[in-house]
Amino acid sequence: MPALAKALMTAIYPVPDVAAAKAWYAALFGVEPYFDEPFYVGFNVAGYELGLVPAEAPAHQPGNRGVIAYWGVESADDAWKRVTAAGAKPLSAIADVGGDIRVGVVTDPYGNALGLIENPHFTGKG
Repeated sequence: MPALAKALMTAIYPVPDVAAAKAWYAALFGVEPYFDEPFYVGFNVAGYELGLVPAEAPAHQPGNRGVIAYWGVESADDAWKRVTAAGAKPLSAIADVGGDIRVGVVTDPYGNALGLIENPHFTGKG
């Protein structure tokens, strides 16, 4: 039987103001969206999809409800400084979780959890 999936490809964040969130994420990641419609804004961040959707009940509400997408970074400390300087709020400080892996979580200005992971064992290539 073939594998169910090739890779985790997309993290979608619901936001109350798509235009403001689009500007915030474009500045944070240093990329402009490749897909820009009122119902969905898509960014290509290092080969992965960051999607923004309007916050609508019941399916798309901002906030941390258990699932956290972790974005791979070269340096957790540098990434932490960058996201908090951009206005993200600390949720779980950068911590060593073993095996030289360091993780932390912030919330974007809309309450969505944004995970950061420095993992020298994962190259992102299958």
